[in-house]
Amino acid sequence: MPTPSMEDYIEQIYILIDTKGYARVSDIAEALKVHPSSVTKMVQKLDKDEYLNYEKYRGLILTQKGNKIGERLVFRHTLLEQFLEIIGVEKENIYDDVEGIEHHLSWNSIDRIGDLVTYFKDDETRMEKLKEIQTETKDS
Repeated sequence: MPTPSMEDYIEQIYILIDTKGYARVSDIAEALKVHPSSVTKMVQKLDKDEYLNYEKYRGLILTQKGNKIGERLVFRHTLLEQFLEIIGVEKENIYDDVEGIEHHLSWNSIDRIGDLVTYFKDDETRMEKLKEIQTETKDS
Protein backbone atom coordinates (compact mmCIF):
# COMPACT_ATOMS: atom_id res chain seq x y z
CA MET A 1 0.00 0.00 0.00
CA PRO A 2 1.26 3.46 -0.82
CA THR A 3 1.82 6.00 1.94
CA PRO A 4 -0.35 9.16 2.03
CA SER A 5 2.49 11.10 0.40
CA MET A 6 2.83 8.49 -2.34
CA GLU A 7 -0.92 8.65 -2.85
CA ASP A 8 -0.74 12.42 -3.39
CA TYR A 9 1.88 11.94 -6.10
CA ILE A 10 0.06 9.05 -7.80
CA GLU A 11 -3.20 11.01 -7.77
CA GLN A 12 -1.57 14.09 -9.24
CA ILE A 13 0.31 12.11 -11.90
CA TYR A 14 -2.93 10.35 -12.84
CA ILE A 15 -4.73 13.70 -13.17
CA LEU A 16 -1.93 15.25 -15.24
CA ILE A 17 -1.78 12.30 -17.62
CA ASP A 18 -5.57 12.28 -17.89
CA THR A 19 -5.80 16.01 -18.67
CA LYS A 20 -2.55 16.73 -20.54
CA GLY A 21 -1.55 13.32 -21.82
CA TYR A 22 1.72 13.41 -19.89
CA ALA A 23 3.21 14.30 -16.51
CA ARG A 24 6.58 16.01 -16.19
CA VAL A 25 8.52 16.48 -12.97
CA SER A 26 8.04 20.25 -13.24
CA ASP A 27 4.26 19.87 -13.67
CA ILE A 28 4.03 17.58 -10.65
CA ALA A 29 6.15 19.94 -8.55
CA GLU A 30 3.99 22.91 -9.49
CA ALA A 31 0.74 21.07 -8.79
CA LEU A 32 1.89 19.75 -5.41
CA LYS A 33 3.80 22.92 -4.50
CA VAL A 34 7.05 21.05 -3.84
CA HIS A 35 10.58 21.28 -5.22
CA PRO A 36 11.39 19.34 -8.39
CA SER A 37 14.12 17.46 -6.51
CA SER A 38 11.45 16.15 -4.11
CA VAL A 39 9.39 15.00 -7.06
CA THR A 40 12.38 13.22 -8.60
CA LYS A 41 13.03 11.33 -5.36
CA MET A 42 9.40 10.28 -5.02
CA VAL A 43 9.13 9.33 -8.69
CA GLN A 44 12.18 7.10 -8.27
CA LYS A 45 10.55 5.46 -5.24
CA LEU A 46 7.27 4.99 -7.12
CA ASP A 47 9.24 3.45 -9.99
CA LYS A 48 10.99 1.08 -7.59
CA ASP A 49 7.63 0.10 -6.06
CA GLU A 50 6.21 -0.48 -9.58
CA TYR A 51 3.55 2.25 -9.53
CA LEU A 52 5.14 3.89 -12.56
CA ASN A 53 7.95 3.56 -15.06
CA TYR A 54 10.43 6.43 -15.02
CA GLU A 55 13.34 7.17 -17.30
CA LYS A 56 15.47 10.17 -16.44
CA TYR A 57 14.98 13.00 -18.96
CA ARG A 58 12.39 10.92 -20.83
CA GLY A 59 9.32 11.08 -18.62
CA LEU A 60 7.12 8.68 -16.81
CA ILE A 61 4.03 6.55 -17.24
CA LEU A 62 1.86 4.87 -14.69
CA THR A 63 1.94 1.10 -14.62
CA GLN A 64 -1.32 -0.83 -14.59
CA LYS A 65 -1.01 -0.97 -10.79
CA GLY A 66 -0.36 2.79 -10.57
CA ASN A 67 -3.16 3.62 -12.98
CA LYS A 68 -5.66 1.53 -11.01
CA ILE A 69 -4.67 3.22 -7.74
CA GLY A 70 -4.68 6.67 -9.38
CA GLU A 71 -8.19 6.13 -10.66
CA ARG A 72 -9.35 5.01 -7.21
CA LEU A 73 -7.68 8.01 -5.52
CA VAL A 74 -9.33 10.48 -7.91
CA PHE A 75 -12.66 8.73 -7.28
CA ARG A 76 -12.12 9.06 -3.51
CA HIS A 77 -11.27 12.75 -3.81
CA THR A 78 -14.28 13.51 -6.02
CA LEU A 79 -16.61 11.49 -3.80
CA LEU A 80 -15.48 13.34 -0.68
CA GLU A 81 -15.98 16.68 -2.45
CA GLN A 82 -19.52 15.62 -3.38
CA PHE A 83 -20.21 14.45 0.17
CA LEU A 84 -19.02 17.71 1.73
CA GLU A 85 -21.07 19.69 -0.77
CA ILE A 86 -24.18 17.62 0.03
CA ILE A 87 -23.82 18.16 3.77
CA GLY A 88 -23.51 21.90 3.22
CA VAL A 89 -19.81 22.65 3.66
CA GLU A 90 -19.01 26.03 2.12
CA LYS A 91 -17.42 25.65 -1.33
CA GLU A 92 -14.27 27.59 -0.40
CA ASN A 93 -13.53 25.03 2.35
CA ILE A 94 -14.21 21.82 0.45
CA TYR A 95 -10.85 21.28 -1.31
CA ASP A 96 -8.75 21.88 1.81
CA ASP A 97 -11.09 19.76 3.92
CA VAL A 98 -10.85 16.87 1.47
CA GLU A 99 -7.07 17.16 1.43
CA GLY A 100 -7.13 17.03 5.21
CA ILE A 101 -9.30 13.93 5.58
CA GLU A 102 -8.86 11.76 2.49
CA HIS A 103 -5.85 9.83 3.80
CA HIS A 104 -7.42 9.19 7.19
CA LEU A 105 -10.48 7.26 6.10
CA SER A 106 -10.60 3.53 5.43
CA TRP A 107 -11.86 2.32 2.09
CA ASN A 108 -14.82 0.88 3.98
CA SER A 109 -15.68 4.40 5.17
CA ILE A 110 -15.25 5.72 1.62
CA ASP A 111 -17.65 3.05 0.34
CA ARG A 112 -20.24 3.98 2.99
CA ILE A 113 -19.90 7.67 2.11
CA GLY A 114 -20.44 6.62 -1.50
CA ASP A 115 -23.67 4.90 -0.45
CA LEU A 116 -24.81 8.08 1.28
CA VAL A 117 -23.96 10.29 -1.71
CA THR A 118 -25.90 7.91 -3.96
CA TYR A 119 -28.84 7.96 -1.53
CA PHE A 120 -29.08 11.74 -1.70
CA LYS A 121 -28.47 12.01 -5.44
CA ASP A 122 -31.08 9.34 -6.26
CA ASP A 123 -33.92 11.41 -4.83
CA GLU A 124 -33.85 15.19 -5.04
CA THR A 125 -36.45 15.46 -2.24
CA ARG A 126 -33.88 14.03 0.16
CA MET A 127 -31.50 16.86 -0.72
CA GLU A 128 -34.28 19.39 -0.24
CA LYS A 129 -35.16 17.95 3.18
CA LEU A 130 -31.51 18.07 4.26
CA LYS A 131 -31.29 21.71 3.17
CA GLU A 132 -34.43 22.47 5.20
CA ILE A 133 -32.84 20.88 8.26
CA GLN A 134 -29.66 22.87 7.70
CA THR A 135 -31.62 26.09 7.38
CA GLU A 136 -33.52 25.34 10.60
CA THR A 137 -30.32 24.64 12.54
CA LYS A 138 -28.69 27.81 11.23
CA ASP A 139 -31.63 29.89 12.44
CA SER A 140 -31.68 28.41 15.95
